[in-house]
Amino acid sequence: MIKRPPKYVMEWMSRTLAILYGIDEIIYSGKTKYQLVDIVRTRDYGLALILDGLLQSAEVDEYVYHESLVHPAMISHPNPRRVLIVGGGEGATAREVERYDVVEELEMVDLDGELIELVKKYLPWSKEGFSDPRLKLTIMEGREYLSKQPDGKYDVIIMDATDPAEFSPAIKLYTREFYQLAFRKLRDNGILVTQSSSPAHTLKLSLSILKTIGSVFPKSSIYSVYVKSFASIWSFSIGSKGPQPSTLSSEEVDRRLRERNVRGLRFYSGDVHEALFKLTEAILRNWRAEPVILTDEKPLTPDAIVDIFHPAPMEEHSN
Repeated sequence: MIKRPPKYVMEWMSRTLAILYGIDEIIYSGKTKYQLVDIVRTRDYGLALILDGLLQSAEVDEYVYHESLVHPAMISHPNPRRVLIVGGGEGATAREVERYDVVEELEMVDLDGELIELVKKYLPWSKEGFSDPRLKLTIMEGREYLSKQPDGKYDVIIMDATDPAEFSPAIKLYTREFYQLAFRKLRDNGILVTQSSSPAHTLKLSLSILKTIGSVFPKSSIYSVYVKSFASIWSFSIGSKGPQPSTLSSEEVDRRLRERNVRGLRFYSGDVHEALFKLTEAILRNWRAEPVILTDEKPLTPDAIVDIFHPAPMEEHSN
């Protein structure tokens, strides 16, 4: 006899598409100053973090997302000694950066200190990232923090913020003005990488983020990976002052991983690096959208706006 999960979550992927998945246990449900937080045990994805009704990370494949976000940029830079993470509140992005012995200074800035304390308590994969003595954590809005740093400070900037949706505090972390700021804060050969939403469901948004980055950086590229718990292909966009990650061969990536003593990877490798870019290139040959440059005045695309109710914590919903 199959046990029916006591609750289901319906998550909107776009204006017209939603997915449904079962919740076996609600471990925590509440609000921080900035967002709704649910930490649940799902039947399909294991332990999962849900923010404002949208699944952000899950036990079954968080490493796929975080390794894909971090390593193409880190391995492409010739000497990534100073790294900034904007967002990344659950700690797994920091964990991946910390695999590099060459990293001397690692700063992380996140708006929601309450969320960080919750994930430290409830998400096992978060604890490792916060334990490295190189990590300097600041609770502040990311753009404000970056504006206070000296020009040419960082080798790599990693953006792990939520999507630029309506009413999101992250909305102006994806605009041309923000990328111009980040450009100034990067050293020669500096690289910025950001998550850039789902090309399967919000293609115009993904390509607009790429186009906006390309309007500032001399080199830009996009790559993607399938994330089971997101029920979608997920993209990442890079802006670079020098290195071009898409041109690295699998052999060169593996050589650099060995030289930099990067251990403990579960997904990323030289072969995966090549596949991330080649798969995306093949997909985008057949998918069409007209991207726009995102600005502080116009930071959204139509497909980033989903007309749904603002969810309440799960404990407030009936079965």
